Amino acid sequence: MKYPTTWLQGASLGERIACELRLQIIRGMQTPGTVLSENQIATDFGTSRSPVREAMKVLSGEGLIRLERMGAVVIGMTPGDMEELFDVRMLIEHFVVQRYVHRDNTILVTTLNQMIDKMEVALKHRDIAEFSLQDFNFHEALVLEAGHTRILHTWNGMRQLILTVMLAATEQRFASNIEESQVTIRKHRTFANALNQANAQELSRLIDEHYRDTRNAVNDSVLSSYRKTLS
Repeated sequence: MKYPTTWLQGASLGERIACELRLQIIRGMQTPGTVLSENQIATDFGTSRSPVREAMKVLSGEGLIRLERMGAVVIGMTPGDMEELFDVRMLIEHFVVQRYVHRDNTILVTTLNQMIDKMEVALKHRDIAEFSLQDFNFHEALVLEAGHTRILHTWNGMRQLILTVMLAATEQRFASNIEESQVTIRKHRTFANALNQANAQELSRLIDEHYRDTRNAVNDSVLSSYRKTLS
């Protein structure tokens, strides 16, 4: 699967290259230790080396590659890296939902349920990209609605990484155990209902449960390719 072109509207060529390479790394197509050649990537994408350098800088900042004189060495995402990504996401969501406990969440809940509706349609049509995007949009809506500038900066720094991990995990889930995606939809709907009732205790419980299940799913899918490189 290639990175969805519909997600690249308005992106620079360097950003496009970064998105495709990021997906290749997370899916295990570019394994840890592989040296990425600027010249080869420029040839593959039919461009000069300048956009490639832009992409490499982005991926280096995300910790996916290490820049060296002879080229960029793939680091990938270790189980520890993935765990830290989930830790930060869980901390952010635990914090932002507390801001919704004593307010009217009608509009937000309506928006979230519309996203869940789109997830259901995407699942019906086996549309991996759309399901991933709407799942991501659900979580991003919670962050955006909180209106916390510093948290938003942190989220934006991880945004593309989170989205790509979700895309790779959804691809694996659709191929091997699509029933898990049905469970994901039900849990999102339960969360939206708890948010509508401003039930702080239930929201915290659901966040913990969601990230525990997501960790397990990612360990079984996305990280399997990483473990194979170590065996």
